[in-house]
Amino acid sequence: MIRNGVEIQDTFAEAFGMRGTRLIVTGDNLKWAYHGATALTGFATSVIACGVEAGIERKLEPGETPDGRPGASVLMFATSSKELGAQVERRVGQTILTCPTASCFAGLAEGDAIPLGKNLRYFGDGWQSSKVVDGRRFWRVPVMDGEFVCEETTRMVRAVGGGNFLILTVAPADALAAAEAAIEAMRKVPNVIMPFPGGVVRSGSKVGSRYKTLPASTNDAFCPTLRGVVNSELPAAAGCCLEIVIDGLTAADVRAAMRAGMDAVCRRGRDQGVVALSAGNYGGKLGQFHFPLREIMSEGAAQ
Repeated sequence: MIRNGVEIQDTFAEAFGMRGTRLIVTGDNLKWAYHGATALTGFATSVIACGVEAGIERKLEPGETPDGRPGASVLMFATSSKELGAQVERRVGQTILTCPTASCFAGLAEGDAIPLGKNLRYFGDGWQSSKVVDGRRFWRVPVMDGEFVCEETTRMVRAVGGGNFLILTVAPADALAAAEAAIEAMRKVPNVIMPFPGGVVRSGSKVGSRYKTLPASTNDAFCPTLRGVVNSELPAAAGCCLEIVIDGLTAADVRAAMRAGMDAVCRRGRDQGVVALSAGNYGGKLGQFHFPLREIMSEGAAQ
């Protein structure tokens, strides 16, 4: 399959079941809402070492938030319910409770309840108070700029993490430009995040390592400097590879984001250094969600 001179390799992305939630962070203005949301999602690129994968989904207008202030929608994903609950509570306590003017609310109406402000309220040292509005309990915790307002619980749903595709190009500058175009298109798709810096991964990994203590190590098959000493999967014309990883609330959301991103890369075409699109998988043995690249691109062409 060729799109604008770009080969779509006959492979699939392998993704995994996760637990996900959406939080709404608001502030007196968008700047402070984003200060809180950015801190909340810091060091949250991969569950391999971070415990959670998180990112800002989009900005929210005042009419879209519970308190009528500007805000940001944040998605968070973990491999277990216990870990997601712990990460949400710890991160909100350290980054939203501490952020001037910021408040935090549940962003999902359905799913299993996990604590949000339920335990953070005790920071109020007995001065905290609560109010129920339309069946939702909110806690008001006195802080030095007034009050920290936080919903008691948020909702957690089954989600999908680790959707991905690889961008193979002639040179590093070509790969970065193509990845930036892909991320710009993918950020218009709801219910997904690309959790790595700028949405892009240069250190794609494989399962396992020659060092027994490491669960993952560099994906040597796509490292251009190792082309002559490993079983390389880089085409002859490719001198660089970058990866985009997607987490979404549903498999359909991940699929839609992949299609938008891959289409944006293909629009740049071979003339702008894009050689091929590929994906990371583990032979289909580890993840229950498979996303065939050619099938997804065929759907996009039909639409």
